[in-house]
Amino acid sequence: MEHREYRPPEKRRRRRCIILSVVALLLLLIIVAVVLGLSLRQNTNKLKPTFIARCQEFKGYDCEKMWDVFEQAYVGRDPCDVPMEAYDPFIAAAPLKPACNRMMFWSKTKNLVHDFTEKRDCYVTVEDSLLGSVLDGLTWCGKEGSSETFTTGCPRWTDCVNNTVRSFWNRVSTAFADVACGDVTAMLNGSIVTPFHPASIFASIEVKRFDYPRVQSLNVVLVTQKKTVTNCTNASLKDLQKELDQGITYNCEEVTETQIQDCSSHPEKPCGACW
Repeated sequence: MEHREYRPPEKRRRRRCIILSVVALLLLLIIVAVVLGLSLRQNTNKLKPTFIARCQEFKGYDCEKMWDVFEQAYVGRDPCDVPMEAYDPFIAAAPLKPACNRMMFWSKTKNLVHDFTEKRDCYVTVEDSLLGSVLDGLTWCGKEGSSETFTTGCPRWTDCVNNTVRSFWNRVSTAFADVACGDVTAMLNGSIVTPFHPASIFASIEVKRFDYPRVQSLNVVLVTQKKTVTNCTNASLKDLQKELDQGITYNCEEVTETQIQDCSSHPEKPCGACW
């Protein structure tokens, strides 16, 4: 006759509770994983509609093809190993056109510059082009072994040199500077100690692409505020002058942020009177 070990009721209940707790925990982990996966996929899916919608504001482009060419630059790659050159086909798909005497560069003045160019038709920035517009303010990357585009978990700007977003903006800024012509304007921040910072895209890439006689002059608009810490005699601006190709004339004007905002709000004023 088979003898079974006697288990007191309390022990059986305790064992049953432990099993139920483990099962509940496993179910919770599965639910969290599913929700997280759906969340990441939703975040991923937001990039393409934004890209396409912005692209469609520009006439004459197949925006689905533009997206496909864009994705080829980084999908399936280590997000810290995407060189500038990876975006060459994307840049070639929508070549930047010269806008002589109207091209505006900037450093640490993005919001002010874009508010101005949005309200006034005097100048254009790289973000006003198709290439800059479709990705302005967005984050994206790929992952090795994946065919998806991700918008979370991507390296930040300073995490690695060849990260997906940084390489794109370096590349498109190079293309924008390469078509700069005539009189060029740059709006720099007069509220920081080094308005022409060597690590900025303007200093490290764009200024170096200004070739004479294609570029005739550079006019720096140094935006000042009540607590301005620098002026046109700043040492970094002297470094800027040294960087310019021989033959390019240089001028710097200190202009208050209030004056620029006022000019933005009064389109009847000629652009030349803004600074």
